[in-house]
Amino acid sequence: METIWIKHPLAVYTGTADDARGGIVVRGDQIIELLALNQTPATPVDYTVDASRHVVTPGLVNAHHHFYQTLTRAYPDALNKELFHWLKSLYPVWANLDAEMMQVATELALVELMLSGCTTASDHHYLLPNGLEHAIDLQVETAQKLGVRAIFTRGSMSLGEDDGGLPPRHTIQTEQAILDDSTRLIRDYHQTHDGAMTQIALAPCSPFSVTTDLMKETAYLGEQHQVMLHTHLCETLDEEDFCLDQFGMRPVDYLEEVGWLNDRTWLAHGIHFNKQEIQRLGKAGVGICHCPTSNMMLASGICKNRDLEAAGVKVGLGVDGSASNDGSNLIAEVRMAMYLQRLQYGSASVTHFDALRWATSGSARAMGRTDIGTLAVGKQADLAMFTLDDIRFSGSHDPLAALILCGAQQADRVMVAGKWRVYDGAVSGVDMEQLLHRHRAAAKRLAQKARDSIR
Repeated sequence: METIWIKHPLAVYTGTADDARGGIVVRGDQIIELLALNQTPATPVDYTVDASRHVVTPGLVNAHHHFYQTLTRAYPDALNKELFHWLKSLYPVWANLDAEMMQVATELALVELMLSGCTTASDHHYLLPNGLEHAIDLQVETAQKLGVRAIFTRGSMSLGEDDGGLPPRHTIQTEQAILDDSTRLIRDYHQTHDGAMTQIALAPCSPFSVTTDLMKETAYLGEQHQVMLHTHLCETLDEEDFCLDQFGMRPVDYLEEVGWLNDRTWLAHGIHFNKQEIQRLGKAGVGICHCPTSNMMLASGICKNRDLEAAGVKVGLGVDGSASNDGSNLIAEVRMAMYLQRLQYGSASVTHFDALRWATSGSARAMGRTDIGTLAVGKQADLAMFTLDDIRFSGSHDPLAALILCGAQQADRVMVAGKWRVYDGAVSGVDMEQLLHRHRAAAKRLAQKARDSIR
């Protein structure tokens, strides 16, 4: 195992109180030393990396995404709509996904995330039409090939529009098929050890697209196998009205009713909670993934990050799908989160340290991980290195603040489990020109299939 000294960073955010101004020492897949200024490694090193031009952070952790949606960015039929109408426009398009589209969408989304400093990515895939039953298998294979850490959530939809749900019937599966495949994926891919590169979580899409029975059975299956649970909740007021009409209760009451109000659950969005519900979520140890750009694009509202954290909720950050954000840039999302939360709490109450915490240890904790998200001895060697050479940074004085305030867009180097996956701004082993060609062709083919299906 090589021992690497990432030496004398321009600035470093560890996510802890530890001083690492002298650098970070990595052996194998772990951090073995953090060095104070002027301190040298206690362990002989194989080579050093001059980080004097770099701001170093823990690898960013993306807690919510839909990789397949990279194929429908800025889709004409879905423009200028709020969530329910937006979904109604896109469900018939997404129903035409095939295996090749799924693979290239996953690869592009992961590459885009890695280039933005992301080392762990979660994806919520819930569309498995006929012929795409092994979508998660394709995703696992792609992530392993790229060497990125991934948490794939086996999504599902079982409540079609003819039974009061939102998705068209040809996009849903039977409950037994969903549960059987969930069990298979856990058995085949879920890793439980520290440093796990591939994990599986269970993720019925939302209260308006699955049955109550499926939510309950998923909770039971998750407890049986000790895997995390994930779903969309309280994203819009429409969802609140749906729960009141269909179940006679608010979304958090419904969450408790189906056995999901516990510390193995993290939720996407989490905007429309009242004060009492926030306290209940914190007491239960639930995680929330804040998705600022998506929430602005669909005019869904603003997550109450500080109130949630004060109650004990584990708050993370996600870019959400690239059709409700139109990008998969996590370092850009850090800036967006800081500014959106300042609108709610004031500029003195939300700092760049808060936003970086949400994107690192916050996301990791929300998804049940304690081995990633900080730069500390014994933690996984996942880190991102950014230069401040672009024109946007000229004249800046505090390097760490400048990373966020001046709007960093791309990492120079990214390490995952002690291995360089992005080096000098390029992703290892990826032919970018070929990837973009394949992805653009797949997006055009998907749009054409959608047009053909409605003729």
